[in-house]
Amino acid sequence: MSADPTTPRVVLVGPMGAGKTTVADLLGRRWGLSVRDTDHDVETAAGKSISDIFVDDGEVAFRALERAAVTAALEAHAGVLALGGGAVLDDDTRAALAGHRVVFLEVGLSDAVKRVGLGITRPLLMGNMRARIKALLDERLPVYREVASLTVHTDGRTPQDVADEVARLVEAAERTQEDA
Repeated sequence: MSADPTTPRVVLVGPMGAGKTTVADLLGRRWGLSVRDTDHDVETAAGKSISDIFVDDGEVAFRALERAAVTAALEAHAGVLALGGGAVLDDDTRAALAGHRVVFLEVGLSDAVKRVGLGITRPLLMGNMRARIKALLDERLPVYREVASLTVHTDGRTPQDVADEVARLVEAAERTQEDA
């Protein structure tokens, strides 16, 4: 378990299509922990969908809500936490992730495109979806790697297989931490 019972046991980061929400749900069930997704927290706080926030209020307003949601979750959620794909772009969010067990769910372009589908509910994918996903992956990859303490590749794998690997890695890291 997490050394601090008021902070997440694990934080999942990665681009859209990596499977963060699905893997978080599987891990929550496995460990008997609650699951929190900051995208859902943002929608609840705003009273509207992320797409509507982007259209009505703009990306800057969305990122401010996202930063607040991540900060609150890191301080008070003791379960499994999934962050929105762009949350790690914020300097304050990256700083807040320090000291937390962060797992980067890495996904390649082909798998991301297949998983995201038409992207109608994803405001950053307007236009040429494949080109936009590639640009987002290229831009964000170094940042995901910077904040992650562990990385799990998801291409060609089932969510259960990915969750099993995340669980094994987290549990091994916890055992190592306890022995230190």
